[in-house]
Amino acid sequence: MSPPPIVVLAGGASTRLRECKALADLGGGLTPLAHLCAAGAELVVGGAHAREIRAALPAGVEFAHNAEWESGRLSSVRCAVRARPGRDLCLAPVDVPLVPAGVFVSLAQAWEAAGAPERGWLAPCVGSGPARRHGHPVVLGRTLLRELLEGPPERTLKSFRTRAQPLLEIEVQVHEVLDDLDTPEDLARLRARRGF
Repeated sequence: MSPPPIVVLAGGASTRLRECKALADLGGGLTPLAHLCAAGAELVVGGAHAREIRAALPAGVEFAHNAEWESGRLSSVRCAVRARPGRDLCLAPVDVPLVPAGVFVSLAQAWEAAGAPERGWLAPCVGSGPARRHGHPVVLGRTLLRELLEGPPERTLKSFRTRAQPLLEIEVQVHEVLDDLDTPEDLARLRARRGF
């Protein structure tokens, strides 16, 4: 059983950041796109900044253009499902740019150990008990992903979480899964964390 392919979701216009989020400098020239591709991404879905993102892709990483990017993140997930039909997928939003490669490995191992449930949902979480917080990336099963293609376009990805069976989580000691890169202030905070 092959692990779910890692898909970077980078379709948005990054209006709050005021620059292409996938190509923002996280310090030392490292971009979210470069980091996530180095962590094992095999497919990148782009929309508003398709030309710039495609030009920056390393060899061996496929690009899929989401022409419907203005309708939200779910449209990028749908684009990924069409590019990888019948597959479970590990969805890595570019908004969460510094997830270590080891988290992707742990997710793939946990998914395989759970039997790759076709309607499953697996997320990393930080902490335990009532204080735990779920983050990204997430792994979704092939049948649940197929349902995303059939649902109304205005729904959010999170709204499909309630339809997952089973709903799985793994605890990680990695706060990067909780990052949210949306604003210049977020970018400055991530750069400072990296020592820049």
